[in-house]
Amino acid sequence: MNYTEIMVRYGELSTKGKNRRIFINQLSYNIKNSLHEFPNVKIRADRDRTHLILNGSDSEQVMQRLAPIFGIQSFSPVIRIEKSPELIKKTAVEMVKAIWLPGMTFKVQSRRSDKNFEWDSNDANREVGSAIYHSVPGIEVKMIQPDIRVEVEIRQEAAYLSCETIQGAGGLPVGSSGRGMLMLSGGIDSPVAGYLAMKRGIEIEAVHFYSPPYTSEQSWQKAKELAVKLTPYVGSIQFITVPFTVIQEEIKRCIPAGYWMTITRRFMLRLTDRIREEREGLAIINGESLGQVASQTMHSMLAINDVTTTPVIRPVITMDKSEIVEVAQKIDTFNLAIQPFEDCCTVFAPPEPKTKPKVDKVQHYEARLDVEGLISDAMSQLIIEEVKINDNYLNQSTEEMEDLF
Repeated sequence: MNYTEIMVRYGELSTKGKNRRIFINQLSYNIKNSLHEFPNVKIRADRDRTHLILNGSDSEQVMQRLAPIFGIQSFSPVIRIEKSPELIKKTAVEMVKAIWLPGMTFKVQSRRSDKNFEWDSNDANREVGSAIYHSVPGIEVKMIQPDIRVEVEIRQEAAYLSCETIQGAGGLPVGSSGRGMLMLSGGIDSPVAGYLAMKRGIEIEAVHFYSPPYTSEQSWQKAKELAVKLTPYVGSIQFITVPFTVIQEEIKRCIPAGYWMTITRRFMLRLTDRIREEREGLAIINGESLGQVASQTMHSMLAINDVTTTPVIRPVITMDKSEIVEVAQKIDTFNLAIQPFEDCCTVFAPPEPKTKPKVDKVQHYEARLDVEGLISDAMSQLIIEEVKINDNYLNQSTEEMEDLF
């Protein structure tokens, strides 16, 4: 069908009262970012729905981009036509024929804001329904939960018809809840945490710790690819690389092995918090799952969190690994995350990490290090890049990577 626009319906946004416009504007901005490859599409955001005027753009491709955008309850491809009764009936029949399969039922639901039009909503239901029933052999009417819901809207300027409703991603528009720093490793959990945080409206910036030559260029590229997997939900993500080699070497040189992981995570949290402060974020997000590894016990988290008062959001904290994997597969990060490129945590993992580290002992050992000097040096070497939908990094040449260091 030659659709003329996509009608976007809101979900949770409809409950936001006087703040609704803020959420709608954020959703409109996110849609625009996700559709940056479709410059002809024009966005008109109204109080109860958003209209994407296609202007010749491919409706299927546009709808594929809309599917993962948080804040959308559902959307429908729509045809705008003149307010002619015969044209309305003819168009409705063609739309139903394009998607009908034997055994499917239908219903017509009409609304009329143009009170001068010759049909009221009941007339439209009856006339359009009759035309479909007599033009599509074998089709049946069903008033409750039909397979095809034909929607007819008669407004002042034109008539609008749709007969397909596609469920959206739900949630809140990314950015409507503020900005957070996602501690993005190369593993399974942190991309899932980022996805779940975005679903509640948090704009994420990915912070990745990179320790060459102990971690390979491929591990860094893989982390960027994982960030790319999250871009369809918002359009683009800032990817922040933190050079971490010197800090890990100092920890290994000065600290007992059992405390390597605890102090490493404390440095990561300090650095992420410093980045958050500079980039006006409100929270830190990570992929910690309670009891999964030594640094994710209650005792370890207490010792690690000792370095900040910033809220640390842990979306997967109570999830089993199988539950996290299920979400990772849904968002297409799982197969990439399991590729065997070591990250800086696994490379420097001690043979017997403390699962119940004492805060006073951690502070005692950490006093051997020039904490502020190491933090300042790493902060001065941050690399900040924007990753977008369809970017590719794993095939990037070694020469291109070396130019960044």
